[in-house]
Amino acid sequence: MEHRVENYILDELKKYGTLCFPLIDSENSTNAVLIGNKAQSLGASAILIGGSSATDQIELAEMVFTIKSKINIPVILFPGNVTGVVPKADAILFSSLLNSENPYFITGAQALGALSVKKYNIESLPTGYLVVGEHTTAWFVGQARSIPFDKRGIAVMYALAAQYLGMRFLYLEAGSGAANSIPPDMIAAVRKQFTGVLIVGGGVRTPEKAKEIAEAGADIIVVGTMIEKDDDWENKLSSIIRSIRR
Repeated sequence: MEHRVENYILDELKKYGTLCFPLIDSENSTNAVLIGNKAQSLGASAILIGGSSATDQIELAEMVFTIKSKINIPVILFPGNVTGVVPKADAILFSSLLNSENPYFITGAQALGALSVKKYNIESLPTGYLVVGEHTTAWFVGQARSIPFDKRGIAVMYALAAQYLGMRFLYLEAGSGAANSIPPDMIAAVRKQFTGVLIVGGGVRTPEKAKEIAEAGADIIVVGTMIEKDDDWENKLSSIIRSIRR
């Protein structure tokens, strides 16, 4: 399969430096199409759909189909389990939760979902997924042996492992609604060693924090909870996108 979405992302990075991918949680969002349209108009480069607790596959499939018909930027699945694989998406973050204590989230769910990815002709973006910190949904559901915020060396080890396993994307995840975002020194240490696309998510609520993460070396910043819970999310998302662009 051609790497259409992956090449698009690389081209966007060349143009803008750091990108923003809003995350729409199919379990919590009631205005997904509106969010997708607004996010695109504000400069988002792609939309992520999914989440750690998404279980309603029919609802997710309908959401992807509807959003796809209304926007021009890629719709990328961000699955927490096999229920997150549905037709019509442009691509999928085909992720292995490398620091899970349960093999199911490292290779088991991936094996179960692989045939559906093939059947639906979804472009796979091979992604190493690392949970940093505790007490978030991603940490709980993924049964992660989480990386402490002050242990950047451990994050670097996992990042190199992901790279040597052939993963071209790496996602450092503090978790949806996290009290703290990934520390800039950890991002910088990982950036120094990992040569692929570095994604950072969790706890990003202000343009100042987004700029700090971008300057530390993040290629893509994911924003989710703010969109779900903040009435002024449009202005804040616009400010975040402006703050991280070259």
